[in-house]
Amino acid sequence: MTEFQEFAQKSLLWAEGLAAVIALFHYNRLKGQHWKFFVFYLVFIFLGEAYGKWGSFVHFTKAQYYNYLLMPIQFIFFYWLYAAKSLGKPKLFWIISILYLLSFIPNELYFAKSKIVFAFNYTFGCLILMLLVIMEYYKQITSQEILNFNKNKMFYINLGITLSYIGTLPFMAFLSLLVKYKEIWDMYFSYFLLSVSVMYILFASSFIWGKQSS
Repeated sequence: MTEFQEFAQKSLLWAEGLAAVIALFHYNRLKGQHWKFFVFYLVFIFLGEAYGKWGSFVHFTKAQYYNYLLMPIQFIFFYWLYAAKSLGKPKLFWIISILYLLSFIPNELYFAKSKIVFAFNYTFGCLILMLLVIMEYYKQITSQEILNFNKNKMFYINLGITLSYIGTLPFMAFLSLLVKYKEIWDMYFSYFLLSVSVMYILFASSFIWGKQSS
């Protein structure tokens, strides 16, 4: 890795920790709302990533830990936050969650299980998330509160998801191919590391500037 990539990788966990701390600081204001689960999520992800970095893997591999636990929880949580809560479509949440979980079947049958990222179901999960992001943008644009977008928690979350999950989708989907082109791979890997940190900073910003009643 380049010096910048090493710095960005080390900064990533700090960004996750910062988001978790800020979320916990605002917990008392949110404990009567569904946003309290976003606090739990950020704390869980920080602890989960810390374990992924420093924990021991005896009864399961690091790849299994990420592919069968950490990543599915991330996708399903955001499906719930977008579809069930922000868009008010709980049935949509169940449908897309089931479809996402079913996408593990092709991985089990046709793809290698030793990779940290299962390209097929990660790509499928991101495509579903991208659909929800577009629906959320449409909701925000057509809302009467469009002029107060900076007070909308989902504005910060949606922007963070766009920059990270959606912005790095081609990189994650074609990872094995891009490795052959070092210059492109380095550039996109640097963006991946930076975008994840920015995403968590935006998550933290949603607690600071977003309306508590949103």
